[in-house]
Parts: sequence; C-alpha cells; structure tokens
Amino acid sequence: MQTNLVQQFANTAEGQEAESILRACVHCGFCTATCPTYQELNDERDGPRGRIYLMKMFLEGEEVTEKSREHLDRCLTCRSCETTCPSGVKYGRLIDISRGLMEQEMPRPPKERWIRWSLARVLPNRQLFGLLLRMGQFFRPVLPGKLRTKVPPRKQASPWPAASHERIVLALAGCVQPSATPNTNAAAARVLDRLGITMVEAPEAGCCGAVNHHLSEHEKALGAMRRNIDAWWPAIDAGAEAIIMTASGCGAMVQDYGHLLRDDPVYAAKAQKVSDMTVDLGAFLLNQDLEKLKVPKGAGKVAFHCPCTLQHAMQQSGVVDQVLRKAGIELADTKEKHLCCGSAGTYSILQPELSQRLLSNKLKALTVDNPDRIVTANIGCQMHLETRAKVPVQHWIELLDA
Repeated sequence: MQTNLVQQFANTAEGQEAESILRACVHCGFCTATCPTYQELNDERDGPRGRIYLMKMFLEGEEVTEKSREHLDRCLTCRSCETTCPSGVKYGRLIDISRGLMEQEMPRPPKERWIRWSLARVLPNRQLFGLLLRMGQFFRPVLPGKLRTKVPPRKQASPWPAASHERIVLALAGCVQPSATPNTNAAAARVLDRLGITMVEAPEAGCCGAVNHHLSEHEKALGAMRRNIDAWWPAIDAGAEAIIMTASGCGAMVQDYGHLLRDDPVYAAKAQKVSDMTVDLGAFLLNQDLEKLKVPKGAGKVAFHCPCTLQHAMQQSGVVDQVLRKAGIELADTKEKHLCCGSAGTYSILQPELSQRLLSNKLKALTVDNPDRIVTANIGCQMHLETRAKVPVQHWIELLDA
C-alpha cells in the first residue's frame, strides 16, 4: 500500500511504525472472513481492511469524522485478522497507534471522556476495584436483574501451598483477578507445587498496563510496565525461570513490553528479558511431566473457550486443549473457535450492544455439544461468559487442582 503521511506523524517513531505496517497491507481481504465485527455487521468499515483505509486517511491528513472513529471503536482488537493475514500486517499495533494519535487530535465529547477516564482509574487499581466489587456483591441480591448478572458472586480462594522448591516461577496477580476470581492463581500455585515448582507473586506488581494502553493512555501504560519490571527484577536476578501468566490478556501485554519499551535507555534490555521470559500457564505445563498430577474426576464434559489474546496474540491455539486431554479431561466439541466472546477488556462496557451479540454467538458455539461446564484462560472472558452461561464457567487450571 502506498502512503504519504503528513509531516506531524511522518517524523515520529509511532508514525513511522504505522507507515511500515500500512505498506505491508495488500488489500487482499482475507481478514474480513475472520473478523467478528465484520461478520456481525457486514460493513467494510467494520472490518480490518476498511479500518486500515480509515486509519490511512487520518494519518495522511484527510478529514476523519466521529463516524470514522466509531468504526475504529467497534474494533475488538482481537487480532484474529493477524492470524489470517498472509502478509503479516501487525494490525493490533496499527490500531493502538492510530487510536492514540486520534485521541490527541480529536478530543471526545465530555461524557465519553469521563467514562473512559473512570475505567482507566478504577480497573487498574486493585484495591479500588476490589472495594467496589465487594460493595456490588453485598448489594447483589437486591440489584435489578441485568445489573445483578454483571456482578460475579463472591468467590473464596483456597490456601497457597506452604512448601518451597528449588524451581521458582513468577506470577502476576493483576488488577481484577485477585478479587473477582481469587482461586485462579492459588489453584495454579497448588498444581505447580505438585510438580516441584514454587510460584510467587511480587506484591509491588500491579496491572499489566493493558487497560491504559488500549484506552490510549500510553504513557500511563508504560509507567505500569516499568513498575512491574522493577517488581520482578530481584527474582529474575535470583534465577526465576519464567513469568507464568494465568490471564492471557495480561500475557499478551507483557510479551509486548520489549517492543513498547525498546527506545527506553533504562528499561529496554530489561523489558525484552521480561517479554522473553513470559509464557502462558498452558504452554508452561505442556512441557512438564503431568503424570505427577492426580487429576480430580467429576468435571464432566468441558467446553474450552480459547481467548483471542491466547490464540491470536500469544499464538497458543490448541495448547490448553492438549494439556487438558493429557490430564484426562473430556473436551466437548465447539464451533467458531476463532471468534471473540465480546469481552475484549473494556469493550463490553463501551460497546454493550455489539458485545452482547457476540456473546450470544459464542455461547451457542460453545454449547453445541451440551457441556457440563465452560473453562477459559482469561479473567475478562470468564466474567463475561458467566453473565449469561447456563453452566458453570471457571479458569481451566481449577480442573487440575486436586
């Protein structure tokens, strides 16, 4: 694709990166076949190819309207198009760059700015989110039906193992997971303990930075990344062998630290080391001796939802399925595995109608084989699916937790 970026973008690092991505696109349209919003809306501007044209127009100085931004806002950033693209177009980076620049050039209406500002202050703040969630859970019995489904019932975590092993791996508690699904990391720690591995969380580490980054608060996101690197670095220096991710949304973000901090003279090398060490829990377990696990019976037939961040960003499609089968779990047949459930970080809040349509499609695809439960690998997907699922929804690691 030929490009001619205006001077204000052409002379910046982000503009140059965006231009190189644009030039890789050959307009083939393969991406439209796997784009959830294009499949749902059947509008070229709500597919990757059309959005690439809109972003190109903006970066070349042509007039871009609020309608144009609406089409970009509807993008889930699921990156299914990247998996399909024969030219290797890094669409996720392109839309993050374009959205960030557009926020600077085209301020949103006050109500939209306030909602996005609030989300960027509440969700990454573990303590504040936890407090608000507990309040919602306290009043849950008297909340209206639709609102009640948005508040997950309170869950209790079982204790972490007390034993300590020579092999050490790091984990990220994150921002939402500790209060919404506190048993996820605890279950992972117990499973790893039975394999002779100690999993530890660095208390100073917080949100991975994804919420701020995808809401175009890029500097705040970079600050979160630097904080996490500082929190993990003593354990890395001491010989921790990996950073295990139990939420694929966080995993996708942390694997990008090296790229996003590549020009930081203080953090570039450390960020790349952190990205190189980051691995999803499923991929890590697949390389372990799972014969040591005594997997509990009674899970029934299980439908696995592979989050977009796991299959398209981290490129780990099919890995968790292999782990579950090796552990003796019966997997249900599902359809349209590549399509998004509609959670997508803050998408379910900012685009509720379309998010619900995608959720309906995903639940139908997951339940064609009448599973006894649904499992997934990302906190956002888990919370979104359980708002309307008629069977239990949980993180898949809990199935391996004796």
